[in-house]
Amino acid sequence: MSRFERYTRKMLLWVGLLGVAIIYGGFLYLFFKGADTRAIPWYFLLSPWVCVYFGLTDSQQADVGRWFINKFRFFK
Repeated sequence: MSRFERYTRKMLLWVGLLGVAIIYGGFLYLFFKGADTRAIPWYFLLSPWVCVYFGLTDSQQADVGRWFINKFRFFK
């Protein structure tokens, strides 16, 4: 893995984690304050997780994929 790719993955991971903390913190603040949260699109809550996913290594991404398949398999 090149130095540039390693740096990009780490940056995506940190941006994603920071995004999760800020976006979910703001959402929970508005929610518990009693403010209307219907104006927040659903993809705002999912977007930081995309950064976190692409910040993981290839083997960790594969593990996440297997976890989702096992978690949401309805017929075993």
